[in-house]
Amino acid sequence: MRNNSFFKIILLAITVVFFASCDKDFNSIGGDLIGDEHFGLIPKSYDVLSYNQKIDPVASNNLPVNPLGIYEDAVFGTTEASFATQVVLASVNPTIGNNVEIDSVTLSIPYFSHIESTNATTGNSTYVLDSIYGSADENKRAIKLSVYENGYFMRDLDPATGFLESQKYYTNQGSDFDALKGGVRLNDGVVAQNDAFFFDKSEIKNTTTTTTDGKEVKTTTKTAPAMRLALNKAYFKTKIIDAAASGKLITNDVFKNYFRGLYFKVEKSGSNPGQLAMMDFKSGTVTINYKEDYTTTTNNVTTTTRVPKSIVLNLTGNTVSLLTNTKKPAYDTALNNPNKTSGDSQLYVKGGEGAMTVLDLFDKTDVKGYDANGNETVGMNHVPDQLDELRRKDPVTGKSIMINEANLVFHVDTLTMGATKKPNRIYLYDLTNSTTVVDYLYDGSTGTNAKNGLLIYGGQLIKNKAGEYFYEINITRHIRNLVKNADSTNVKLGVVVTENINNSAMNKLRSSFTLTDGTIVSKAPQASVMNPLGVVLHGGNPSVPDGKRLKLEIYYTKPN
Repeated sequence: MRNNSFFKIILLAITVVFFASCDKDFNSIGGDLIGDEHFGLIPKSYDVLSYNQKIDPVASNNLPVNPLGIYEDAVFGTTEASFATQVVLASVNPTIGNNVEIDSVTLSIPYFSHIESTNATTGNSTYVLDSIYGSADENKRAIKLSVYENGYFMRDLDPATGFLESQKYYTNQGSDFDALKGGVRLNDGVVAQNDAFFFDKSEIKNTTTTTTDGKEVKTTTKTAPAMRLALNKAYFKTKIIDAAASGKLITNDVFKNYFRGLYFKVEKSGSNPGQLAMMDFKSGTVTINYKEDYTTTTNNVTTTTRVPKSIVLNLTGNTVSLLTNTKKPAYDTALNNPNKTSGDSQLYVKGGEGAMTVLDLFDKTDVKGYDANGNETVGMNHVPDQLDELRRKDPVTGKSIMINEANLVFHVDTLTMGATKKPNRIYLYDLTNSTTVVDYLYDGSTGTNAKNGLLIYGGQLIKNKAGEYFYEINITRHIRNLVKNADSTNVKLGVVVTENINNSAMNKLRSSFTLTDGTIVSKAPQASVMNPLGVVLHGGNPSVPDGKRLKLEIYYTKPN
């Protein structure tokens, strides 16, 4: 049954907020609670003109989270996600002593994870990695990961705007960063940290030894899974430690110009399909542990001891997500041949440098209208006749209909998708003005994580009792405004996948595109740029079976 009842949506929202701990929980209960009863309401459905639109290179600097790795999608193709970031000194202008010897240089970036179970005897925890995609086969999950010094300087401000706007960096600039990378791979240790790297879900255990009253005491600390790479000690001795004497570490502005950060380059590891993970790089650090001489003089006796010290580099500053896509033929053909007249039968929606759907509500037939008294007039009035019908006032009562509910229902093309992972959320927005629709703004419901908030607005992946998947988005207020206000513009709508439904920010496209009405679109939703997944939906083309066709469903009551 479809998710149509406004009141049951509220019930679902309350239930999910209380019980849901992950997206899987939400999907497992969603189909059981939803009905399609609309007692006393008049239903009306409208076909929707919908077509595919390619999302060309898009600004991907300073995203909240970033993909890293390789994701092979049987429907859309392969995405390789690399990354570059500036680094900053946690403490500037450190004092470096004599006779420095580096013990270790460790890159650490925590993964998104949660505890599955904890052993009551040992206290050891078993973790599950969240937001990781790709091969579930442990023998095929490896990727080739190379970490280099970044040589591409990432400015804060764009000189082309008179330094008034932030500098943009785009998804297709991988070759620019690769051409200026350092000559030495910094993660040059064991093969599991480079040529056969994998996202390890193991709990991390660190054991330290201290001496108290002549006795050695070992202490073990346990932390959640993280990327842990041993970096080249000699390189950091020269690049960081030795550079302190020449003032390269005196401020972070000086340091960022001198050491331009790290470049994470991803490639296939043999024939492995690999994996891709969403990463919070800004929580990452590079820790340089070293020893130096410490000299004291007491009673004219000079004593030199070795003392441990550390320098911490934070992975903050400017960043950029760098994507390379190899498209499957059917997907590529669909993007390059959209049917903007009758609509596409299949809608390809993919994150990153991917694809979106353009929606045009109501049939464009425009041969009549209605005057202020509800009487029909002949001739074009630049308003679709279907919308005119909804706006029409009753000739007897002078009242308009009441829109009780309006939904867009997107059915997943399960035959095309097969077993391919589907995104948990899609996002519908005002494409004409690159902003949210009013229903998004007025939804105050929240969820337990970034993917299941705004439950009344919708867009969640729902599985019904028949095993069919669909997405539904509530645009009741949007339709009410169109019907109630004659001066409201019937804007074009856009549909994308989203990594975080709470994020409505827009990122600049490197090349804009033009809609059929002449509107120039120069931005794409930021949350879509972050998400590597895609889904194929049934479109509004007349060739699509009626039960699967994309429709606008409206429920209304007539005035008394």
